[in-house]
Amino acid sequence: MRTTLIPFVVTLATSAAAAQQPAPARPPQTGVAVCPIYVVDGRPIAPAASDCVPVPAPAARNVPGNLSPTVAPPPAADPLARFLYPPELVMGNQEALGLTDKQRSAIQDAVKEAQAKVVDVQFKMSAEVEKLQRLLQVFTPDEPSVLDEVGRVLTLERDMKLTQMTLMVRIKSQLTERQQGLLDQMRVSWIPRPAKE
Repeated sequence: MRTTLIPFVVTLATSAAAAQQPAPARPPQTGVAVCPIYVVDGRPIAPAASDCVPVPAPAARNVPGNLSPTVAPPPAADPLARFLYPPELVMGNQEALGLTDKQRSAIQDAVKEAQAKVVDVQFKMSAEVEKLQRLLQVFTPDEPSVLDEVGRVLTLERDMKLTQMTLMVRIKSQLTERQQGLLDQMRVSWIPRPAKE
């Protein structure tokens, strides 16, 4: 059994689930978590909570004329998430949705294609981030070199997001209106499955 790490899918998948749930009263958000998603034998598996890496919220800052520090508001929920369906939600409810063999095959092909692209981009991204780290380690970084490298990293991040969006659109295009309605209902109470070892 082969496991491949895909760090971007769960971010949208999680926000898609959260976008459909009513907002409960909760304390101010202190940060967000970036979670990987694993692909096992071509099927995406959501991570365990312990696999998620917390990203701290912006530090509090003092505003002139204001004695109390303010914190930047938390990022807004993904405005597109409610229109798309996470692959693990679809593949985890194949029978309930009544997926045909043709639909299942098309979705699996889309996931496999995305997986291949993501692995390629991940290797490139790791190399570029390593270069950026080396450029920033010096006492006085060369600004043009750093900004050129940042541009390469951002291009790879864009490629990653484009691959993710392509996958999500292809999945949606395979589903009937009735299946999409069922997924909208399922998403309200959906909790991603923990990753399998």
